[in-house]
Amino acid sequence: MLGGLIAIKTALVRLLEWIVIVVVATLVLDVLWGVCSRFVLRAPSRWTEEVATILLIWVALLGAAVAFGRNEHLGIDYLVRQFDPTARRMVALVVQFVIAWFAGAVLVYGGYVLVSETLRAGQVTSALGLRQGHVYLAVPISGVFILMFCLERMAELVLGRERDVIDGPEPSSLADRSVEPPVDE
Repeated sequence: MLGGLIAIKTALVRLLEWIVIVVVATLVLDVLWGVCSRFVLRAPSRWTEEVATILLIWVALLGAAVAFGRNEHLGIDYLVRQFDPTARRMVALVVQFVIAWFAGAVLVYGGYVLVSETLRAGQVTSALGLRQGHVYLAVPISGVFILMFCLERMAELVLGRERDVIDGPEPSSLADRSVEPPVDE
């Protein structure tokens, strides 16, 4: 049972990563076309700016979910690393609880309300005529992924399987690394 859930989660994460990669590539091509059509062809495209805005919304929200799932999001943990492992685990659980509340209440529920209200209102984008609610689907979708990763991390903390929180991550800033000066020959 647990192995099946892990396989499903792994497949969903891979799918999310590939979606983000494709959206970033599409964003780059869209912006490139916008620049070429404006400055090379002297006939600016009316839709490239709107597509770029929509893609940026999706990249930011889905990319945040990917970063959170990989535990590569921004965090200030200097003070927490000074605590003993039990206190670190408790702080990590509280932090994960707050993140789960935010993801569930604001991203999933609030995103659902945002999507349904804009779809009900019939709002459309100006250049493409897309339904605005479809653009906003990125909010609850990213919230579901963040909530899933958060609940998984909370379970690992409770079961004692989350090593980074207990042992403390290795410092990764350049200031924390020793660098040998180059030797002139």
